[in-house]
Amino acid sequence: MKRIDAIYKILEKETKKYKIPIAEKFGKRNPFRVLISCLLSLRTKDETTAKASIKLFSKAKNCQEMLKLTNKQIERLIYPVGFYKTKAKRIKEICKTLIKENNGKVPDNEIGLLKLKGVGRKTMNIVRTVAFKQNGIAVDTHVHKISNRTGLIKTKTPEETEFALMKILPKKYWIKWNYFLVVWGQNICKPISPFCSKCQINKHCDKMGVKKSR
Repeated sequence: MKRIDAIYKILEKETKKYKIPIAEKFGKRNPFRVLISCLLSLRTKDETTAKASIKLFSKAKNCQEMLKLTNKQIERLIYPVGFYKTKAKRIKEICKTLIKENNGKVPDNEIGLLKLKGVGRKTMNIVRTVAFKQNGIAVDTHVHKISNRTGLIKTKTPEETEFALMKILPKKYWIKWNYFLVVWGQNICKPISPFCSKCQINKHCDKMGVKKSR
């Protein structure tokens, strides 16, 4: 527990030096924006996602406005995010579902969010934690890799990581764990050849699987 506390406090301080993740940037407690920007971010760099999100939200701020756009229009607005044609189609499908089943509002619960086509556990948890400030641990590649790299857990999949972290992290740390580790993974704890020499949590890390560092 002392090691977890130490890591959390260091990251809480050090991550303020870097840019915030895309979902946090477009969140501001707007569930629709959090959901859509998160979908756009899949397999896409944050810079590209940010530009696409700004363009898309300038034309459609909610489900009703989104459905007035054609698939081609959405494609042009979000290009060049990865799989932009599939994502344009998925956004329309989700908006139709939200209007039909939830009066156009994004659900604030796990079951409702996971019913939406294309929404997995990571996106579901990001919407819950960022937009609704509910307890949850969103696990992306950074959270999965760094949590294992430090030696806090030993898991093989993001879903295993989510539930393993829930067992060892105090609930007060759940919401921000994704935010801190995404920022750290993008800037310091790179997937390949991490910057261990300037990593502030170096002494608390087991460096599991690290073959080469800088």
